Amino acid sequence: MLWLSLFRAETEEDLNRIKGMGVPTMEHAISAYYSITASPEFHEIERLREKARHDEAQALSHAEQQGMQKGLQEGLQQGALKIARNLIETGMPLQQISAVTGLTQGEIENLFTVS
Repeated sequence: MLWLSLFRAETEEDLNRIKGMGVPTMEHAISAYYSITASPEFHEIERLREKARHDEAQALSHAEQQGMQKGLQEGLQQGALKIARNLIETGMPLQQISAVTGLTQGEIENLFTVS
């Protein structure tokens, strides 16, 4: 049970409580833990882990933003195409449809082949 409590210890207070029980094996394990975590190598590994977590979070955030932007652009394009189809059905000239929707005349003409 002491080993489990040592592995689950999250704070300095938890470690001190276990060490204060006076069990030599636990005191030795905690001392070994302190000597390992005090080393420059350990600190460098932890710094690199934290940097990797940060970089991953940044990359995910960037990808999410790009996905949302792409989805928004595609939605706007689909909306413009739908409006253009409706305007074609009313008989509006292509130049006016282009001005209203922001689509090129070529994009509008392609609707004739798709419809």
